[in-house]
Amino acid sequence: MLFANIGELAVNFSFLSEPLFKIGNKPISSLAVINLTISLLIAILISRLFKQFLKRQVLIKFKIDASNREIISTILGYGIGVLGCVLVLQANGIDLGSLTILAGGLGIGIGFGLQDITKNFVSGLTILLERKVKVGDFIELDGMIGYVKEISIRSTIIETFDQFDVVVPNSQLVENRLVNMSLENFRGRIKIPIGVAYGTDPVIVTEILLDCAYMESTVLHEPSPKVKFMGFGENSLDFELWVYVNKIDTRISVKSSILYIIEYQFRKHGISIPFPQRDLWVKNSETLSLPQNLSTPSQLSSEEPPQPIFLKDILKKVCYFKTCNDFHLRQLIELGYRKQFQASEFILREGETGERFYIILSGSVEAYLEKVDRQIDVLNTHNFFGEFSLMLGVPQPASIRSLEETTLFIIPKHNFQTFIKDKPDLVHRLAEELAKRQEIVATCQIKLKELGLIEESENNQNPVVWIRKRIQKIFDRC
Repeated sequence: MLFANIGELAVNFSFLSEPLFKIGNKPISSLAVINLTISLLIAILISRLFKQFLKRQVLIKFKIDASNREIISTILGYGIGVLGCVLVLQANGIDLGSLTILAGGLGIGIGFGLQDITKNFVSGLTILLERKVKVGDFIELDGMIGYVKEISIRSTIIETFDQFDVVVPNSQLVENRLVNMSLENFRGRIKIPIGVAYGTDPVIVTEILLDCAYMESTVLHEPSPKVKFMGFGENSLDFELWVYVNKIDTRISVKSSILYIIEYQFRKHGISIPFPQRDLWVKNSETLSLPQNLSTPSQLSSEEPPQPIFLKDILKKVCYFKTCNDFHLRQLIELGYRKQFQASEFILREGETGERFYIILSGSVEAYLEKVDRQIDVLNTHNFFGEFSLMLGVPQPASIRSLEETTLFIIPKHNFQTFIKDKPDLVHRLAEELAKRQEIVATCQIKLKELGLIEESENNQNPVVWIRKRIQKIFDRC
């Protein structure tokens, strides 16, 4: 009975061995097609597993970056896949040469029908080989922003901020305008638009916005933040705060943090952020006036809150800048930055060549001779120091350290050069003010002479002329 069933089953499946067609002299049966299909699928599966094994196990041990791992594993994976398919065809007795005519005939039809797939395939190879877009890059494409998670031959996966994976055909990355914000590095600029009420002092707005930028720890000091006056809006004076960060992909959180700071500082200093409004003119307005026995809110409050002291007012008290107009003061504020020092922290060391100009905004510092362990001077709020070493190029005569928690406004040397450039009147003013301190100037000349940095004949020059030439010489080298 058992043998009878086996024989009957063999008869039922015997049709699978019957030839369906021929490729060359090789007859092809249904069983051969099934066997060939399964073998090709196994070859493709092996190639994919080989690709993942290379990318996640082998190449990572050689400390190869993610982009190069993707390139190497993809090319080798497809190579293994093609080789496997060729071996499967040959193992099944199919002569590849006999397929040439058939492949040529089908190629035209396939080319038209699968042109998008072919285009994406070629685009994928282009992306992988050119490396203009790599795994881990932070990009913007058609308004979509995210990280490149994976690059394959046909498509690229982009992970957005919402943690969604978006599959994008490779041809779109090649043909469309793509912004790669991390091609060289992740550093980038963030623009923050701000509007203030008409009548607000633009210099004070600049100062407050720069202070807000430096309050955010991720904002870079170089390049320094900038404030741009963008125009006269319908309801406001329009500004933009430009800040630079090392990781541009954090721009949303950085912008949010700075906006919180700006709102607090504007509220603290009485600067209003306007909203759309209209003026209303009323006839017979005298009938709406308050009775004489009623007091207005301004009359009820006899004590006025203390007015804040702005850096603009402090700079006007510095002898070197007291003739500067508001335009120059705004430029000066933008070129400097605030920095806080803890008690007993050294700001300058004796013998160093000064590279910055310092103004004390709060706290106090001492001039200190380290060699003899003696204090020679104390400087308090709104005093300044570092100008002789900065402008004349002489070594710092004494160390400067903070006596308490101190905040300084600092102007770096290259920014100071930018400020005095093309301002001969300002250079002459600086020379005049420096020349008033004859004892210090004489000491500077002696120091420079000892270092061989000035000629003997320069000692007989007019101090103002000598200082002006010295300033121009120092900053022309910057």
